Amino acid sequence: MNLPNSITMSRIVMIPLLLWILSSHFPWQGHNGEQEILASVLFVLASITDGLDGYLARKRKQITTVGMLLDPIADKIMVTGALIALVAYNPQVVKVWIVVVIIGREFLISGLRSIASSEGFTIQASDLGKLKTVIQIVCVVSAILAHGWYQWQFGWLIVPVKWIAVAAIYFTVLVSVISAIDYFVGFWKRIDHASKDRRKTFVLTRPKSTSTL
Repeated sequence: MNLPNSITMSRIVMIPLLLWILSSHFPWQGHNGEQEILASVLFVLASITDGLDGYLARKRKQITTVGMLLDPIADKIMVTGALIALVAYNPQVVKVWIVVVIIGREFLISGLRSIASSEGFTIQASDLGKLKTVIQIVCVVSAILAHGWYQWQFGWLIVPVKWIAVAAIYFTVLVSVISAIDYFVGFWKRIDHASKDRRKTFVLTRPKSTSTL
């Protein structure tokens, strides 16, 4: 197994560890924020590996079929697993309907990508999709930290941790919905164009009539 695929596998291994830290079975609950800090650091590290494995695969020319399969699966499990765990861990910030919308968006995009692949074309991730990924990281980390702290105070500077988490989670929903619409519009244009090309090909290759009338 090459280095990029090993990094991807490490991200998959981090996921059950993160879920354990966010569960009621974690032994250091309520002890000066160790649980929140550990979970936040682990999720940030997993998010860093998300970009690192792809960068190394391209730079080292080690793009493989296994890596192309594992990378998106690891991404989806990492985000959806964290959000589902946060519904129980911090329900005041992460509501069930919010998680349903975000995960539903991921299923929709995965389905459209599968159809696009079967039609012989791909749709590149837009800037909105990339922004959505960054906001999701901020959303998850801030929601984890908001479980242990309402706000941080550094002298005269006050950081409203809980309100940052609330703003991030709703902004994530907004960007997720807008990026899904943007992706669907791009998909529809390509699939409609592909359908027109097939109709033209059919007309051009239709056999001539052999009738003698």
